[in-house]
Amino acid sequence: MNSKIGMTHQAYIYTLENQLSQLYAISDLARSRGLDPSLKTECVIAQDIAELVEGLVGPKGVAVRIRELSTKMQREEIAFKIAEEIVCGTFGRMASEAAAEQAIRTALAIFTEGLTAAPIQGVAQVKIKTNADRTRYLAIYFAGPIRSAGGTDQALTLVVGDFVRRLLGLERYKPTAEEISRFLEELRLYERSVGRFQYHVSDEELKKALEWLPVEVTGTESDPIEVSSFRNLERIETNRVRGGALRVVNDGVVGRAPKVLAIIEKLGFQGWDWLREFRKKSEKKSAGFMDDVIAGRPIFSFPSRRGGFRLRYGRARNTGLSAVGIHPATMLVVERFLAAGTQMRLELPGKGGITVPVDSLEPPIVLLNDGSVVRVSLENFDSIKDKIEKILFLGDILISFGDFLYTSKGLSPSGYVEEWWAK
Repeated sequence: MNSKIGMTHQAYIYTLENQLSQLYAISDLARSRGLDPSLKTECVIAQDIAELVEGLVGPKGVAVRIRELSTKMQREEIAFKIAEEIVCGTFGRMASEAAAEQAIRTALAIFTEGLTAAPIQGVAQVKIKTNADRTRYLAIYFAGPIRSAGGTDQALTLVVGDFVRRLLGLERYKPTAEEISRFLEELRLYERSVGRFQYHVSDEELKKALEWLPVEVTGTESDPIEVSSFRNLERIETNRVRGGALRVVNDGVVGRAPKVLAIIEKLGFQGWDWLREFRKKSEKKSAGFMDDVIAGRPIFSFPSRRGGFRLRYGRARNTGLSAVGIHPATMLVVERFLAAGTQMRLELPGKGGITVPVDSLEPPIVLLNDGSVVRVSLENFDSIKDKIEKILFLGDILISFGDFLYTSKGLSPSGYVEEWWAK
């Protein structure tokens, strides 16, 4: 059976590759007529992630090394190892600034598996600049497309920058009080005039992060909106808001601190213990996600409230990463506000999840207007739907252990479910 499946899969892959080759041949023939700017099809086919990374940002020859390391290292470890080898000249000698920029771009491409524009367009440039005490430090200039990398990878880019800084023998970035105040003013101005971030971070948390960051987080202007107080600072080239830099600190460093710290600890990298301060605070913010509720959207339950969804660990055939299961009767009871594919904002483990129906879960329980309490099912819903006075229990919500592992969140207590006693 397995060999048959394997042969079928191989035939499927062969068919895809064969048809793709035919399409490229047609495209090359059309381009050869000279009616387009290029005589060849620009999109080059990459066979794997390693080749994708090399084709996206380089350096030449890095694909072979990534393949070698992938047999014995995790993705994050590979990114740091490749960054080290680039700085040390394994792929050719470069000036310090050029080596730092190449190392950071390549590491970010490995983090994102070469699937986003962040390594090319999200990192504008990398510079070596001077502190007030004449020591040299590393500055990373971010642009708007860094958003496509996601908060965790954005923050890890700074960790790689710190790693590269140490390899080059550079000092830490030492921000002035004016530069920190400028960042705070800029971020609040961006929130008021441009748009919101994924997380709302306090000024106190932002100030601590900016004081502790070992590399400067700066960037190019993203919107034609200028700050009014802290203008014309020597080390900040623009008075306009720098959306990419703001997002990296707010949504990456502070917003994703627990997950970033877990990765750093796994790598054994030192100097980022201060992220624990943000992890402790994030654990205390049980209802923080409620701040982002959009007017007009239904709130099914307040955080950890009795009668809300009961956490059920496990997976069904149609659930997966950030796809949670609820009983189909729950969808009916909440007047179909929830349906297959609806995105819900969740208390944990992540920011949200897509709902799918799972009929093996515990269904909702309701109070009818005659005082009786009924467990709702698909069979009895039509007969009681006009008599429901109050929802006493929304039913189970099925979330996989993998979601908690992926977001580095602790496991919350489970209800008394079949798994406690079933063999």
